[in-house]
Order: sequence, then structure tokens, then C-alpha cells
Amino acid sequence: MQDVYNLKLELNWEVISKLSKIDRFDASWSAIEKKEGQSLKQLKSIATVRSVGASTRLEGSKLNDKEVYKLLRDFSLDKLEDRDSQEVTGYFEVLNEISDAYEEIRITENEIKGLHNLLLKYSQKDEWHKGDYKQHSNSVEATAADGSTKVVFQTTPPGYETEDAMRKLVEWYDADQEIHPIIKSAIFSYEFVTIHPFQDGNGRMSRLLSNLLLLKNGYEWIQYVSFEHEIESRKSEYYRQLRQCQAQRPNEDVSKWVNFFMDTLINIQDQLMKKLERSGIESNLNPREKSILILISNHAGIKSGSISEKLNIPNPTTKKILRRLFEANLIEKHGTGRGTNYTIK
Repeated sequence: MQDVYNLKLELNWEVISKLSKIDRFDASWSAIEKKEGQSLKQLKSIATVRSVGASTRLEGSKLNDKEVYKLLRDFSLDKLEDRDSQEVTGYFEVLNEISDAYEEIRITENEIKGLHNLLLKYSQKDEWHKGDYKQHSNSVEATAADGSTKVVFQTTPPGYETEDAMRKLVEWYDADQEIHPIIKSAIFSYEFVTIHPFQDGNGRMSRLLSNLLLLKNGYEWIQYVSFEHEIESRKSEYYRQLRQCQAQRPNEDVSKWVNFFMDTLINIQDQLMKKLERSGIESNLNPREKSILILISNHAGIKSGSISEKLNIPNPTTKKILRRLFEANLIEKHGTGRGTNYTIK
């Protein structure tokens, strides 16, 4: 067991193996990036929408990815009347800022406060506290089935204690040159969300800061696949690992959290390679195959008859193409007989 910052971490062979796997992928990324330039532009656009949707849903938003895409595509201030829309737009702007300027953004308290201010830029109810540390206690609570609430975790008290905790965290991150950057990023994210320095938006900020730290440490592939979507897909595990570590505070063992953080990165590396392989397959599709794939991507659950009708393709031909797309692992097939429908893989 090793002391890292004010936490404990077991640096065993499992951890070393996971770090090596992440870094081996990273070492090959430059060559992949040169080869897949056009595909990466499309993947980045998709990943951005998925990241915005997933991270805001983790905090209670109800907007699905299609609704997020439409909101961002048709952006207008007069459409940001509800909290979900305000949070989605703010998250999108911070994610874009990080993507565009991560090399210039420094890991300082003022820069973090600036990102928080931008995150809550459109949120009217958060006008009074955005960009400033919390003024009131914000313990993490859980709501039971009967509507009652209980405190799951006591965060750092507001005022001097929060200011001191954030100052120490930023100073440690800047000074420590020995810990592997992936572990540093995992610990920074954990400690930030455990302090809960802002009145609201701490979960979203912790995930945005994870993206920022990974980019600043050279893991540029993180832009092309959604870290936040992976967290959302493992939501129960995400909260369980955080809570189990936080329950030991202070001087807690964060080994399980660090391993979870690395597992998410390994998974999204695998997802990214599969997406790039898929892009290569798609580039070889004929016009009819491409038109059917695009139609399915925009109409999840569509049936072969509707595809034939919308694209004016004979039904037997449509079924043959659907079979080829399914065998190429580009689409998923649901149901049987007349109820058979299709979605993008």
C-alpha cells in the first residue's frame, strides 16, 4: 500500500498491467490518427453529443442523445427555458472549450472556477453561485422509495475548509512528477468530487476535468469516444466505487476507484478501435447499403417494409442488404417475423 496525496493506493501488478495496456494503445495513436483523419472528425462529433447527454443524465437530465443533438444543432437562447436544456448547453460549451484550448488551460483554482462559471452560464437558478466555491453544506443524499432522504456522504464543509482542500489538491497536482498521469487524473477526479467544492455541478465538473487532464497528459484519443457515456453505462458501479472509498474518509484506500477509472479507459479504447474498423467497412458500402444504414441510424426500430417504402427499394433487395449489414456487424436485429426491426450496432 502506497501513500498518494492524502490517500492510499495499492500499486500491484494488476494496476501496472492496466497502465501498460492504456499506454501501449496511446503509443500507437499517432499512426492511427494520420490514417483515420476523416473518420475521426465524424467520431468526435458523435462523441461530443454522447458525452453531453450522458454526463447531464447522470445528474438527472431527461434528454436523450437525439434531443441533445437537436438542441445543440438548432441552438437559440429563447429555447433554453428548462433546466435540462440549460445544463446540456453549458456542458457542451465547456467540453468545446477544453477540446479547443486544453494546452492553454492551466490546472489552477481560478481556471477551474472559470470552467464552472461557463458550465452554469445558462442556468438561471445557479446565477448566484456559479464560478464560486460553495457557501452552504452540500452533502450527498439518496432518496428512498418512500420519498425520504438520507445522507450518503458528508462533503468538505464550506468556507475555509473547502478553500484549503482545493488549494492543497491543485498544489499537489502541480508538484507531483512521480505518479503516473492516469493515476493522477483518477485521484484528482476522485478528490474533487469528494470535496464537492461548488454548490452544484460537481459531478459534471469532475468528468470534464477528467477529460481535460487526460488531454493535457497527451491522451488525445479521449476526444473521439465518450468517457461520460462509459460512466453512464456503468452508473451503479461508478457510484458504488465512489461511495465505498468515500465511506473510509479520511486517508481512504482508493484502489478500487483507480482500477475502475482505468477499466473505463481500456473499454473506450476498445470501443474506439471497433468504431474505426466499422468506419472502414462503411467506406466500402455501395450507395443503397449506405442509404439504408443512414435511414436506420435516424429511425431506430424501423422495419424492412418501411425501409423499402421510404427508399423505393424492392423488399427482397432490402432484406438481402439488411442481411449483409447484419453479418458485417453494422446493425442489430430485434424480434422475429413481421415484428423484426433494426437499429444501428
